[in-house]
Amino acid sequence: MEQKKLSEMSEQELRHEIQIYKEKMRKAEMNGILNEYDVYQSKVIVAESYIVDRSKIEMGKIYKLADGTDDYFKVERLKGIFAWGFRVNSSQPEEGLPVALLKL
Repeated sequence: MEQKKLSEMSEQELRHEIQIYKEKMRKAEMNGILNEYDVYQSKVIVAESYIVDRSKIEMGKIYKLADGTDDYFKVERLKGIFAWGFRVNSSQPEEGLPVALLKL
């Protein structure tokens, strides 16, 4: 059976997929396979981004990031599940972050 793309899944299917990824993260962590843990953590963030109500994200607004840092991100535009903009107090170029990383 061919795997559905995340973008084609219902919210219920996405939540199920997220649970599977979190279980794989737990196993990878138990086995000390950190790169595998990071891969599944990224998959969780992307899957969660499809559930986020993107209409609640305001252009020009600054959001705290839910990535364990104390960084803030100014949203300039949205494209799909990515918010494009800049980290506050950073000289980094524009970047795109999955919307699940924004604390709404």
